[in-house]
Amino acid sequence: MKKAVIIGLGLIGGSMALELKKRLGYYIAGIDVSAANVQKALELGIIDEETDYNHLTDAEVVLIAVPVNHIVEVLLKVLDKAGDNTLVMDAGSVKGHICRSVAKHPRRELFVAAHPMAGTEHSGPEAALYDLFDGKVMALCEVDDSNWQLLDRAFSIVKALNMRVKMMTPTDHDLHTAYVSHLSHVSSFMLGKTVLEIEKDEAHIFDLASTGFASTVRLAKSDAQMWCPIFLENRDNVLKALNEYIKNLEAFRTLIENNDAEALTQNIHEANYIRKILK
Repeated sequence: MKKAVIIGLGLIGGSMALELKKRLGYYIAGIDVSAANVQKALELGIIDEETDYNHLTDAEVVLIAVPVNHIVEVLLKVLDKAGDNTLVMDAGSVKGHICRSVAKHPRRELFVAAHPMAGTEHSGPEAALYDLFDGKVMALCEVDDSNWQLLDRAFSIVKALNMRVKMMTPTDHDLHTAYVSHLSHVSSFMLGKTVLEIEKDEAHIFDLASTGFASTVRLAKSDAQMWCPIFLENRDNVLKALNEYIKNLEAFRTLIENNDAEALTQNIHEANYIRKILK
C-alpha cells in the first residue's frame, strides 16, 4: 500500500490525510510535536499510525503542514531523511523564505513548493474536513526545480483533490496572498478586537450581531500560533497591503465626517466590482 507521511496534524494536514486515504488509498503515518494531536488523529481515524523522521524512506509523499516559521527547519530535515523517490510538499502560505532556504540543497529536486488555498477558522485534528480542497486553488512555485516525475505525482494528487493549479513565482505568490488572504485576516482580527473593546457587554454582541458581522469577523477565531508567524514571515508585503487599506479607511472616515453622500456612494459602487470577480 502507498504510504504518505503528514507532518503537522491540524486543519490542513488532517484534511489532506483524510483525502489521501479516501481518494487515493494511501496509508497515512503522522508526525506532530503535540502528543495530544497525534492521539486525537489516531482516535479520529485521520492517521493510521504515528511515525518519526527515521521512517520516511518508504513514503511516496511527505506533506509538511506545520506553522510557517517552522517549515524550513522541518523541510531540511525531511530532505535529508526522505527516500530518493519521495515527493516532499509543504503547505505554507508564505513561499519566498522557504524556496530560498532549500535552493542549494543537494536533494532540492524532491521538493514541490505548494500552498493549498483553502482553510477555515478552526484548528487542530478535530478541524480536519473532507472536501476542504474541492474547487480550490493549489499554488505551486519554482516547479522547474522539481524532479519531473515527482512533480507529475504532485499534479496527480492535486487532480484527485479536485483542485486547480496556479503556478507562480514565490515573489508573486507572497505579494498576492498578502492582499487576498493575509490582509483579510488582519481586518477580521482587528474588527473583532475593536468590537470587544467598545462593547463591554458580551450579551449585546451576541444578541445584535447580524450574519454580516458574523461572516466578517469569522476569521478572528483563527489560531494565533498559525497567523502571527505568517504576518511576520510576509512582513513587507503585509505592511504594503495594510498601508493601502489604512489609506482607504482614513479616506472613508473623512467622507463620513464631511457628510459626503455622493462620494461615499461612489466608493461603495467601486468596491461592488468585487461581485464580478468573486461570483
